[in-house]
Amino acid sequence: MWFIMATMRAVGLTRYLPIENPESLVDLVVEKPKATGRDILVKVMAISVNPVDTKVRAPKDRVEEVPKILGWDVAGIVEEAGPDCSLFRPGDEVFYAGSIARQGGNSEYHLVDERIVGRKPTSLNFAEAAALPLTSITAWE
Repeated sequence: MWFIMATMRAVGLTRYLPIENPESLVDLVVEKPKATGRDILVKVMAISVNPVDTKVRAPKDRVEEVPKILGWDVAGIVEEAGPDCSLFRPGDEVFYAGSIARQGGNSEYHLVDERIVGRKPTSLNFAEAAALPLTSITAWE
């Protein structure tokens, strides 16, 4: 029996190189995640780069066995909701600052716990909404 694994494109790293190095960020094809539990699968429409991305990506002597995907400020559309989700459903427009303990959103799809997600303001486009999460959380704190 053959199984076809769903894949997606992403940008990530395996080595923490200076940004000037052409291999500091690389194009990847990775398995498309599935929503389980309280996770939602978001079709990424926009991401932003913030100081967390630059700090995590900073040069260091470490090699990742599994490519690391950066980008935690995301805006997009819910594609799939896990069976325990109650806050969002497919088609909802959302934005959030994801968890750095997970893969980031520099990908076609991103898996995130619905409890750290907000509805995208209708007055903002996706790029504007993706620019807000970390900066607005910092300002609020």
